Amino acid sequence: MSLFDKAKEALGQHPDQADQGIDKAADAAKGKWGEHGDQIDKAAQKAKDFSRQQGQEGQQPPA
Repeated sequence: MSLFDKAKEALGQHPDQADQGIDKAADAAKGKWGEHGDQIDKAAQKAKDFSRQQGQEGQQPPA
């Protein structure tokens, strides 16, 4: 199993922790570049959507 596959599996098993990590990164970015808060929030939401999608793929049995 490759590192990428392991990451997908971890996202599938712990989506809440992945979201928390994205939120922490977004908060740190807003602390440094607060004037771009709306853009940071949009990027964080897209990252959450992507991580959920990858996590769902990681939960599927291998073909």
